Amino acid sequence: MQKIVRSKPLATAWKGIQQQQAPVRRPFQQQKRFLSIHEYLSANLLKTYGVGVPKGEVARSAAEAETIAKSIGGDDMVIKAQVLAGGRGKGTFDNGLKGGVRVIYSPTEAKMFADQMIGHKLMTKQTGAAGRLCNAVYICERKFARREFYLAILMDRQSQAPVIIASSQGGMDIETVAKESPEAIITTNIDIHKGVTDEMARNIATDLGFSEQCIEDAKDTIQKLYKVFMEKDATQIEINPLSETSDHQVLAMDAKLTFDDNADFRQKEVFSWRDRSQEDADEVKAAEHGLNFIKLDGDIGCLVNGAGLAMATMDIIKLNGGQPANFLDVGGGATPQAIKQAFDLITSDPKVTAIFVNIFGGIVRCDAIAQGLISVVESMNLRTPIVARLQGTNMEKAHQLINESGLKIFSIEDLQNAAEKSVQFSKVVKMARDIDVGVEFNLGL
Repeated sequence: MQKIVRSKPLATAWKGIQQQQAPVRRPFQQQKRFLSIHEYLSANLLKTYGVGVPKGEVARSAAEAETIAKSIGGDDMVIKAQVLAGGRGKGTFDNGLKGGVRVIYSPTEAKMFADQMIGHKLMTKQTGAAGRLCNAVYICERKFARREFYLAILMDRQSQAPVIIASSQGGMDIETVAKESPEAIITTNIDIHKGVTDEMARNIATDLGFSEQCIEDAKDTIQKLYKVFMEKDATQIEINPLSETSDHQVLAMDAKLTFDDNADFRQKEVFSWRDRSQEDADEVKAAEHGLNFIKLDGDIGCLVNGAGLAMATMDIIKLNGGQPANFLDVGGGATPQAIKQAFDLITSDPKVTAIFVNIFGGIVRCDAIAQGLISVVESMNLRTPIVARLQGTNMEKAHQLINESGLKIFSIEDLQNAAEKSVQFSKVVKMARDIDVGVEFNLGL
C-alpha cells in the first residue's frame, strides 16, 4: 500500500521523537485534512507578517523568468520548480533535466532552466514515477548562510497543543537528524493561552546557536511564525533552513506551510491559493461529490459508509490475504447518486478485480441501497464481481433483491465470509486476466 504523506521529513521525525513514548499501530493512512501551498505563496505570506525571506518572484513562462531575474539583479540566484513534493533538488524531470532546484548566474540561465522545467513533470522520492507537473518556477536571490537551523511549528495530538520543533542542524533532512543525532532536536510545548513568550522564543534562539547580534531578530521571527500559525489556522509551518546570513540577517530560506481544511470558511484567501493540479485527480473529483477517497496500491475496491467501518473493512481484507485498492467513505447517506460516483472512482483503476460493498443501512434503508446498487451496476454494465454486505434496516429485503437481480452481485451477511469471497473473486479474475479468458462466478468458490 502506498502511504500518502504530504510532509514526509517533519512527519517522520516527529513520529521518531514520540514513538518510544506512545507506539501506535497504523495499518492504513487516513485522508489528510490540510491544504499545502507552493513555496512562493508561503514566502509571500510570511513577508506580510514581517518574516525575512530572500527577494524573489514567481514566473509562469521562460520569458517571465528572464524578466524577473533581471529585476532581482546580481549574478547569483536560485530557480526552484514549484511542485508540491519534497526532495525537489534531487528530483528528475520527464525530459531528463536533473534537479528541481538549481543555482543560476544570469537572466539567460533563468530563461533556459525555466523553459526546461515549466510544463514538465518532476519525479521525486515522494511523487514516484508518476511525477507532478511544474506550472511555475520561483526565482530568488541566493543568500549565503553563516549558520543554518531547522524550525517548525505543528499541532501535537498527544498534548493537544502547538509544539515547536527546532534543531541546530538545518538544511538537511530532519528525519536523519532525529535518527542519528536526537540530542540536536529541541522540543518546546506551547501553552495555547500564553502563546510564545519573549523568554521562550529567546531561549529557543539561544539554544539553536544564533550569534548574539541576531538573538533578538531570531526571537521576533519565531514569534511572528507562531502568529502566522494561529491566525491562519495552520497545521504546520516548517522552515528549513532558517538561516543567519553572512550579513547577520535572519531569513526563512525555504518554507512549507499547511492549513486545516476545516477552516476554509474563514480562510478564504488562503484556500483560494489551492493548486488542484498538484493533487490526485480522483481525490479532487471525490471531494467535489462529498466522498472521502484515497487511492491505494491493491486490487479490491472498497465502498463503505463511515470511516471506522472503512478502516475495519480494509483490515479484514488484508487479514484474508487481499489488498485494498482504495479507502472510500460515502458518508451517512449512501444514495444511488453517491454509489454511482463511488463506482466511477473505483472502476477507473484498471487494477481493480473485485469490489467489496460494506454498508450499514441506518439513515438509508438497506433495500433502497440494494435498489440503487442494482441500478448503478446495470447502467454501467459492470462485469467486475461485487460482494455486498448490507446490514441494518430491511436487510432481508435487500438480500432478496440482490439475489434475484441476476447480476454479478453476491449478498453475504457475515463480514468474514464477505471479505474471504472478495479476496477469492479477486484472485480468480487476476488469473483469468493473465491467461486472457472469461470467468463465471458462484458462491461455491
